[in-house]
Amino acid sequence: MIRAISDWILDNDCTPHLIVDADAEGAEVPRQYVEDGKVVLNISPTAVRALELGNDWIQFGARFDGAAFQVAVPVSAVMAVYARENGLGMAFKNDAPDSDPPDGTDEDGDTNRPVLRLVK
Repeated sequence: MIRAISDWILDNDCTPHLIVDADAEGAEVPRQYVEDGKVVLNISPTAVRALELGNDWIQFGARFDGAAFQVAVPVSAVMAVYARENGLGMAFKNDAPDSDPPDGTDEDGDTNRPVLRLVK
């Protein structure tokens, strides 16, 4: 899904960005850009080298403040993918164990539904 949305964003002449859970196990991101446990990564072809949007990992090389850094993020750590120019994209629900009651309702008794938010 991430690969498809990223391609769609590029096809529309926009810049794809990822919001990543920087504290996810195995995530290698530049820590100086982490805010509230999250980091925003520009994955446009002009910003990264050797972008690999795999089924399990997203990897690429990029420069942060002029220093080269190899980014590696498990796909499960991606919280959203969106276009910088218009904010269109998709947010992904965190499927952490025990995050929802097993009967399909949330804490307020409402039925769980897919969540899509506009991320700017």
